[in-house]
Amino acid sequence: MQFSRRSGCGILGSGLLLLPGLALAAPDSAPLAGNVAPPVAAVPAIDTGDTAWMLISTALVLMMTIPGLALFYGGMVRKKNVLATLIQSFAICCIASLVWMVLGYSLAFSTGTAWIGDLSHALLRGVADRFTNGVDGAFTLGAGSANPVPMTIPESVYLLFQMTFAIITPALITGAFAERMKFSALCVFTVLWSLLVYAPVAHWVWSPIGWVAGLGAVDFAGGTVVHINSGVAGLVCAIILGKRRGLRHEDMSPFNLTYAIIGASLLWVGWFGFNAGSALGANGRAGMAMLTTQVAAAAGGVAWMLVEWARTGKPTALGIISGAIAGLVAITPAAGFVLPGGAVLIGLIAGAVCFWSATMLKHRLGYDDSLDAFGVHGTGGIVGALLTGLLAYGPLSATSANPAGTVGGLHQLWLQAEAVGVTIIWCVIMTTAILKLIDALMGLRVTPEEELEGLDMVLHGERIN
Repeated sequence: MQFSRRSGCGILGSGLLLLPGLALAAPDSAPLAGNVAPPVAAVPAIDTGDTAWMLISTALVLMMTIPGLALFYGGMVRKKNVLATLIQSFAICCIASLVWMVLGYSLAFSTGTAWIGDLSHALLRGVADRFTNGVDGAFTLGAGSANPVPMTIPESVYLLFQMTFAIITPALITGAFAERMKFSALCVFTVLWSLLVYAPVAHWVWSPIGWVAGLGAVDFAGGTVVHINSGVAGLVCAIILGKRRGLRHEDMSPFNLTYAIIGASLLWVGWFGFNAGSALGANGRAGMAMLTTQVAAAAGGVAWMLVEWARTGKPTALGIISGAIAGLVAITPAAGFVLPGGAVLIGLIAGAVCFWSATMLKHRLGYDDSLDAFGVHGTGGIVGALLTGLLAYGPLSATSANPAGTVGGLHQLWLQAEAVGVTIIWCVIMTTAILKLIDALMGLRVTPEEELEGLDMVLHGERIN
């Protein structure tokens, strides 16, 4: 198996270090003769360059959710729902951070089994165990397993980087059911979906012993775990909640596309942390991932623009930024596996295919994916994951254990298709079950009267003047 990506551990607040069982214990051994202290085992030193880059990447990925995704989605809804849409991303950032700390990280990245992690890192237990004289040391992902992966960064930084991915994934889903879900239902959904859908899939794909990774399928930065997962979940939400009141009969035009353009721009810049950061170090693979990210985004924007221009006679601002996001989504699983030429091809194909999915397919099948969470993220993630299997360039991922690296071809395409299929099936089943449970206990959707008034006033008692 080739470990292709990342994993994580996180920062434990100083207060928790004082909890019973979590404090660092002194060595339980008798002093040596002559009152000489016993030797302390050396802790592997971290690489400061890698750590600096990962700190920057973590901040960039967090910026993708707040303010990037919040503005991108907020600019595309109607005025009466702008604040409610913005606060969804902000609230999810808060909720998902705590869920990740309490249980999510442990389920996703502790050793456990090939199917799920164990509870050994619940509440970030053990995150400070490598501190010596105030200096943290490097850690080993999958320690004690048959496939340990030594890291060059502190566990705290690794966890925080992973946390930002766990934040943005449920936030992406909100675009599919914009303007109609209860805020209380959203909060409960975020907790359950993060633990029951995101964490298991992250473990399958990114853990050194994950069973999907064991198949040989690769996902550099989240094509399956983040984009297919969130896009498919969004489609399920859109179908179960039903269409917005007045769709195709009332004016649904965006309140402020300026917000959306600013949000898309922040997403584009933040995506360098998303993809290049997934190299887990300041190295050549990070540089190639950054280059492929840039050209794929550009190709996606051009492809959507040209297809829309040819079909409608006008290239829209919303279309161009959507195409760039489609290119970014599609290059995510491939960023550290393909060359720039392959990245351009991925962006061009994703831009055209996502235009078709977000316009013709959606209208033909009749579901209301409000802000095209599935149309861009689900479809783009599938395109990128499959094309990774065809276009992967072996030397980019070669290691001493696997000198050939991941090489594109029909066999790798089949492995990628298996990973895509497994992710879709699990996501559909579990997302449906979670939504049905929440609907039975507290209801999912606001009333028609509340939807007419707008979620800003109904749910939050605030409005834009």
